[in-house]
Formats: sequence, structure tokens, C-alpha cells
Amino acid sequence: MNWDAVAERFTPPARLAVIGDPIGHSRSPQMHNPALKACGKDAQYIRVQVPVGRVAEAFRQFAACGFLGVNITIPHKFEALDAVDVLDPLARQLGAVNTLAIREGRLHGYNSDGPGFLRSVREAFGAEIQDLRALILGAGGGAGRAVAVQSALSGCPQLTLVNRSPAKADAVAAEIRALGVCPDVRVRTWDDGALRETLAEADLIVNATSLGMKADDARLLPADALAAKHLVFDMVYRAGGETTLVADAKAAGAKTVDGLTLLLHQGAISFEHWFGPPAPLEVMREGLQNAVKG
Repeated sequence: MNWDAVAERFTPPARLAVIGDPIGHSRSPQMHNPALKACGKDAQYIRVQVPVGRVAEAFRQFAACGFLGVNITIPHKFEALDAVDVLDPLARQLGAVNTLAIREGRLHGYNSDGPGFLRSVREAFGAEIQDLRALILGAGGGAGRAVAVQSALSGCPQLTLVNRSPAKADAVAAEIRALGVCPDVRVRTWDDGALRETLAEADLIVNATSLGMKADDARLLPADALAAKHLVFDMVYRAGGETTLVADAKAAGAKTVDGLTLLLHQGAISFEHWFGPPAPLEVMREGLQNAVKG
């Protein structure tokens, strides 16, 4: 790839990007470009598809072309962890990098999954994680692991981890127990009986799996076990409609939020790593909402 040509063919010039494989579905440019314009930045945010195994090479090329930063999405967050020069302590604890800031040629790696989750819970539910008993579905790795560890670090009093592969959830639970910051960490099997018992105690339910993106995806939870007391955070969002989990939760009278809010706050945190706080949140929100409507 002629990286210089890629960077310079845009007006304003490309100076920020999101990488993934695939990447065509990402709505991050529609969120970040209005923010760049609103802040008077002579820069454009683009999508770049990067194959697995080429993340370190891509980072070097971005730096050589004068890029300011990069967002990293599936499946590159773990590869990015080993490709940076300076790793933020929280990113090390969460085990993944999804934001890169390039400063004087040095690659600084951050993770906005956990902090973005906390901001989203606060905005959507007016609540703090230290006051909520949380059930995390898909807690075995990736975003689920990041949310579980961030919740523990932020004082969550009770964490229940559920994963299709129990061994992965056990590993995350062991990591959290070793931190000594959450007094009650549990692992439950993914079956309706165990889930019903867990839901009776949980305040916050988080879907960190990919289920829900498609209309015919399997139901995550028994719908009749959801109640008005629940706060339901689906990290998935589906353009043009609700996920099954959100629809079931609303029918039960529960408060809900989907992954679009998380994407917004992750994006705002990335913007702040690149340019300093505060990010133009409402401009970014409008751009993202327009992208989903379109």
C-alpha cells in the first residue's frame, strides 16, 4: 500500500484512522469528522483495513505519515497491546489496546472500553458501578473481560461472570480476585436455571457477546426473568431496530441502553487522548445518530 498516497488524497488530510478486519461497517468516521471540524482541526478520520499480523507494521506507517492517532477494533486489540512503545497502566490491566496516540514518533497505547463503559452507565442510568451488582454475559475475553476488570477496579460490590466457555470466565475471575478489589466474584454456568437465580440478585446486566447484531440471533436470557428493577446494557447495537435483549428488557419495564452510547463515549475518550479534554460530545452524538439513521 502507498501510505503517503492514502494519507494525502483526502481534504482535509487523513491524520486519524480506525483499523480492523473487516472495517467497512465502522461508523467512527461519521462521529469523529464532525468533531474535528467543530474544533477547527485540519485533519480527517478514515477507515483502514489491516490484516491480522500486520498491526505493528501499520502503526509504524501511520507514524511515518504524520498521523496523530488510531482506533483499533476487532480483531486487533490484543495484537495492538504488543505493538506500542508506551502502554498505559489501565490498558495493561484490561489486557487490550483500542486507542493509539502518536506523539513525537512514539506509540502510546490506551484502552477506552472500561472508562467508556463507566461513562455510559452514568449517563444512561444515573448510577455508579460501585452501587450495582453486575452480571456480565460473555466475560471470557475482549470487551467482556475489560468491563469485568474495570468494574472490579471501580468498586463493584458483586460481579457475576458468565461465558459459553466456563474456563475463560474462571480465568478472568481469578485475575480479579488477585487484584483484591472486589469482595464477591462469581462464575455461573450459561443455562436458564442458573441465569434465573443470578438475575434475581443482579442490578446491572451487561451483554458483552456479539449476539444481537442479527435479528435471528439466539436469545441471551429467559425473557420472563427480566424485571423492572434491572438496568440492561447491551454492548451490541443494531441499526434500524432494537436487539432482542433490549426489546425484552423494555417489555419487562427495565431501563436499557445499547452499544451506540458506548461507542460515543469510547470515541470521546479517544478524542481526549489525541487533543485533550473535553471532547465535543454532543457534536459526536449527532454525527453518530445521523450515521445510524442513514
